[in-house]
Amino acid sequence: MLAAASLLHLLQLSSPSLPIGAYSYSQGLETAIEKGLVKNEASARLWIADQLQHVVAYFEAPILWRLLQAFAARDQQAVMEWTERFIAARDTAEFRAETIQMGYSLGKLVTDLKISDASLLACLQDLPEIPLPTALACAAVSLEVPAEAALLGMLFSWAENQVLVCVKSVPLGQVSGQRLLLSLRPELETATITAQTLVDTELSNWSPGLSLLSMQHEVQYSRLYRS
Repeated sequence: MLAAASLLHLLQLSSPSLPIGAYSYSQGLETAIEKGLVKNEASARLWIADQLQHVVAYFEAPILWRLLQAFAARDQQAVMEWTERFIAARDTAEFRAETIQMGYSLGKLVTDLKISDASLLACLQDLPEIPLPTALACAAVSLEVPAEAALLGMLFSWAENQVLVCVKSVPLGQVSGQRLLLSLRPELETATITAQTLVDTELSNWSPGLSLLSMQHEVQYSRLYRS
């Protein structure tokens, strides 16, 4: 059972109230809604589940898993290598700006709250740019949140944010949003397992359709979100 302190820290890191600006990004979903690809609860679930299973579970999540191990071992070289790989894989300007902005905000929060020891801070502060997975891994290790719990918390937070975009922009009702989030439990559990079992050569963020939507969002006429 997760210790009370670890659970409370996990809830704090996964909360939409965490002041890093996650609520201001849709990760291409706003353009999918604009183009009619997502227009009701069923299509919203299909979109989120597909992104979770085929993109997040095969790249963002396994890199977070590796960063959690690297910070726990105080392995600065591994932290740097996986951080650089993650940033290099952001294939649109908005996706890159999103992770750097939120990573910077969370990294600053970790520093200002003084929750990390010197060795963890050294791993973080030696980086020229800090994406979100790197800052999140550092925060989770600093707060002694178990790696698997931190991974599941990240996945839930991502899914919740996608659901909230749909609630506000499709729009869906609040009950529909909660039903949608509850229905994603099997996919979230599967993504957690996938992220922990992939070997390095199996990681992939190949999603050309999503990349095109992200690039189109940069010039979309009407926007509520920054990505």
